[in-house]
Amino acid sequence: MMKRWVFTIAILAAAALFLGAEAQAVEQGHQTERISGSAGDVLEDNPVGRLKVYVYDLPSKYNKKLLKKDPRCLNHMFAAEIFMHRFLLSSAVRTFNPEEADWFYTPVYTTCDLTPSGLPLPFKSPRMMRSAIELIATNWPYWNRSEGADHFFVTPHDFGACFHYQEEKAIGRGILPLLQRATLVQTFGQKNHVCLKDGSITIPPFAPPQKMQAHLIPADTPRSIFVYFRGLFYDTSNDPEGGYYARGARASVWENFKNNPLFDISTDHPPTYYEDMQRSVFCLCPLGWAPWSPRLVEAVVFGCIPVIIADDIVLPFADAIPWEEIGVFVAEEDVPKLDSILTSIPTDVILRKQRLLANPSMKQAMLFPQPAQAGDAFHQILNGLARKLPHGDNVFLKPGERILNWTAGPPGDLKPW
Repeated sequence: MMKRWVFTIAILAAAALFLGAEAQAVEQGHQTERISGSAGDVLEDNPVGRLKVYVYDLPSKYNKKLLKKDPRCLNHMFAAEIFMHRFLLSSAVRTFNPEEADWFYTPVYTTCDLTPSGLPLPFKSPRMMRSAIELIATNWPYWNRSEGADHFFVTPHDFGACFHYQEEKAIGRGILPLLQRATLVQTFGQKNHVCLKDGSITIPPFAPPQKMQAHLIPADTPRSIFVYFRGLFYDTSNDPEGGYYARGARASVWENFKNNPLFDISTDHPPTYYEDMQRSVFCLCPLGWAPWSPRLVEAVVFGCIPVIIADDIVLPFADAIPWEEIGVFVAEEDVPKLDSILTSIPTDVILRKQRLLANPSMKQAMLFPQPAQAGDAFHQILNGLARKLPHGDNVFLKPGERILNWTAGPPGDLKPW
C-alpha cells in the first residue's frame, strides 16, 4: 500500500504541473471544468434587481462603537457580521424606502466582545440582540407586522443564535426566542439540531482574503504532501478528560496517524501554513467544538481537497456549491480508516476534484472580499434571500395576531443591555 502511494503521489505531483497551467488559462479567460445543470450553476447568479433590502439605522453602540473599542473584531472568523453591514450600506440592493423592501437587516455586532486572547464571548449577545429588536419594534412598524419573518440577522457564533460556544449549553439555551421567525445567516449548520432552524442560510466563516492572496505560490507547484492538518487534537483547558472536544474525532486522527508518513499533521502553526495547503492533495477539515472551521474556506481557496469529518454538517451555500463533487466526506467513526479511505480514491477522481476547485467561482463564493466582487459570499447570501421570494402568506400576521413570547428564555437574557 505504502509503495503504491509513493508512486501515486509522484503521479499527482506531475499532474499538478498540468493543473497549474490550466489554472493560468482560467485567468486568461478559458473555462475550467464545471458542473452544468446542477446547483453549481447558481454560483454566478446576480442578485441585483431580484430583491431590495432596508438597513435599519441603529445607534452606533450596537455596531460601530463596539468595533472602535476593539478593532480585532475585523480579523476573527466571526467578522462576516461586520463586513455584511459594510457591504449592504453601499450595495445596489439597498433601498432607503422601507415600504418597498423585501427584507430588513438589523446590523448588530453580537460577536464583537473579545477576551484578551481574542476569543469572542457570547454571553452578552442575547441581551444585545434583544435590545436591538425592541428598538426596531418600537421605532418602526415593520417588525410588528411580521414579527421578524421578513427580517434577517447575521449570527456567526459557534452555534448561531443559541449564543454559546459549548454545544450542550447551546442546546439547552436554544435559539433566542425573538429570532424564531427571522431568517438567520449563520456559520453553524448541522442537520436536526436545535441551533439550526428551517430556512437559515449557512455561510462560510470569515477568512482574510488579502492575507491569503499574499501567500499564493506559483500555480504549477507540485502537491507533494498527501494529507495536511494543523490545529488542536485535544483541548485540555476546556475538555481535560478528553473525548468531548470534536467528539473525539481529532484525537483519533492524532492517535492513528501521528507516525504515518502520508500524514503531515501537527499542533504547530507554521508561517508557511497557507503555502503548505497549496502543496497538499487533501486537507483535513474536522469538527472542533462546532462542526465548521475556517479550514474549509482555506482548503477551497487553495485548491486542496477538503476532507470533511463532521457528521450531519450543513455546509455553506449547499444549494450552490457542489460539495459532494469537490470534497471527501468521512464519518467520525471511520476516522481510524482514514488512510485506506483516501488512498483508495482513484487518481482520476482526485484530478477532477482539483479541476473543479480550480474554478474561480468556487473560490470566490467562500470569501468576503473588500471591496465586494461578483459571485462572492456577500452575493451568495443575497442570492439565498432572493430565492426565498416572494414571501408566503404566513409571513405577515393578521391584525392583533401575536406568535412570539417576549418573556421567554433564561432570566439573564431579559435584563437590560
